[in-house]
Amino acid sequence: MSDAETPSIPASPLAEYKAILRAVIDSRPSGTRQRLAEAIGKNRSFISQIVNPAYPTPIPVQHLDTIFHICHFAPQEQRAFLAAYRAAHPGRLDDIESKRPMRRLVVELPDFGDPVANAHADRIIAGVARGITALMSANENEDDAEPGGKS
Repeated sequence: MSDAETPSIPASPLAEYKAILRAVIDSRPSGTRQRLAEAIGKNRSFISQIVNPAYPTPIPVQHLDTIFHICHFAPQEQRAFLAAYRAAHPGRLDDIESKRPMRRLVVELPDFGDPVANAHADRIIAGVARGITALMSANENEDDAEPGGKS
């Protein structure tokens, strides 16, 4: 069978949601992978792993909102992605969906007169917010851990 005849149907729900993410990113402007890497505080090689259906590296649930925001998922793309994500990782989304509701805060910053500097300042502020959220999640997970058990 030639490559043209090989079906491109993903073999697993994990490969399916990665294929959806890859298709979304590939249809976005150049630089989307780099912006995504910066937004979630990872190297660009991590983005390559999470969009490649051949790699078993799962996408951490805490990065999903950022991925949807940076990559501008259409509603149908997000529904398909989440359906495959739920199938690949049963219960993982339930934990995050049942957590404390989030609120949006608008912060006004000076315009630095340079798009690169403005984007850098935006990433710093977003990183602080993600760090606070991660700290809260870590503390909640420690509180939920059973006495004498590993957390």
